[in-house]
Amino acid sequence: MAQIYNAVVLGASGYVGAETIRIIAGHPNLRLAALTANQQAGKNFGALYPHLHQYADMPLSRAEDVNWAEVEVAFGCLPHGASEELLAELPSHVSVIDLSADFRLRDPALYAQVYGRTHLHPQKTIDAVYGLTEFAREKLKSKPPIVACPGCYPTATLLALQPLLEAKLISANDMIIDAKSGVSGAGRSLKQDNLFCEIAESMHAYAVGNHRHAPEIEQELSAACGQSVIVNFTPHLVPMTRGEYVTCHVKMENGVSVVDLRNNMQTKFADEPFVRIAPNGATPDTRWVKGTNNCVIQVFADRIPNRAIIISTIDNLIKGSGGQAIQNFNVMFGLSETIGLTHAPLFP
Repeated sequence: MAQIYNAVVLGASGYVGAETIRIIAGHPNLRLAALTANQQAGKNFGALYPHLHQYADMPLSRAEDVNWAEVEVAFGCLPHGASEELLAELPSHVSVIDLSADFRLRDPALYAQVYGRTHLHPQKTIDAVYGLTEFAREKLKSKPPIVACPGCYPTATLLALQPLLEAKLISANDMIIDAKSGVSGAGRSLKQDNLFCEIAESMHAYAVGNHRHAPEIEQELSAACGQSVIVNFTPHLVPMTRGEYVTCHVKMENGVSVVDLRNNMQTKFADEPFVRIAPNGATPDTRWVKGTNNCVIQVFADRIPNRAIIISTIDNLIKGSGGQAIQNFNVMFGLSETIGLTHAPLFP
C-alpha cells in the first residue's frame, strides 16, 4: 500500500495554488489536509475553482487554523513577503516547498535590493535549497527544511544555459534572453493590462531592464560556472493562457561549434524524464509542453559567426511552478520522480 503524506497548500486561491492542487489530485502519495487562502477564508474551494470537483467542498482556512501536527509537507503558493513570514515559522517536522521568491536569493542584501524589503529570516534564505530538480537532486534527497522552487523564467533559462556554462562552451558575459509568457504568469488578481481587450491581439514587454528574475538567473549561472555572470533579460506578456518561450542569444567560446553545444545538451539530459532536446532543425512550440512538466530545448547556429541561439519552452504553471514543486516533493520523499507528472501535452 502506498505511503500517504498529508499536504497543505498555502495560497490556494491563485493560479499557482490551484495548479498545484490539480496535480496533487492525481498523485497517489499525497492527501490534502488543508487549503488556505486568508482573504477567502470561510468559502469552499469549489466557489473559486469548481472544475476541481474533488475538493469542491473543502473549506478554505487561515494558515493559523491548520493542525500542523498532522502535516508532513507545505506547498507555499503565496506572494513574496507573505511566504517568508509564514513558512519560516512552521513546525520543524514540516517540509516546506516554497513557490514564491522569498527563499530563492541566497544573499539577503540582494533580496532587499530586488524586492524592496528586508528579509525577516536571512539565515533561512541562505540555507534554503534552490529547487531546480535536474540540478539539485542530491541536496533534495537530504530533505532540507526549505526548498525554494525557481521562478518560471529562470527554470526555462537555466535548463537551456547552465550545462553549457558549466562546460565552458559559451561566454559568461554575452547572453541576451528574450522571454515570453502566457497571461497566467501575471497571476489572477485584477489588473487592467491583463483584461481581454488590453491583451488580446497584442503583446508588450514589461519590467524592462529590471525584472526580478534576472538576478536569480545570474545567481545560479554564476554558481554553476564559478565566475560572475551578467545577462540581458527582457520578458514579454503574450496573448495566450499558459506557456513560456525563452530565446537565448549566446557567444560560443573559441573553437566551439553548435554541434558541441547540442552534443553537450543531449549528454546532460539523456536520462532526464522531463527535459528533451528537439529533433535537429525543429523549432519548439509551446503546444509541445502545454499541460506537462516537460521542457523542450533546441540549439540553432546564428548567422553571426561564433554565436548560437538556444530556445527553451515550458508550461509556466507546471514545470514553471506547481509541477516542479511536486517533482521536488517526489525526490525529497524518496518516490519515483515522475509520479503524478506523466501527463501528455494538451493539443490543440
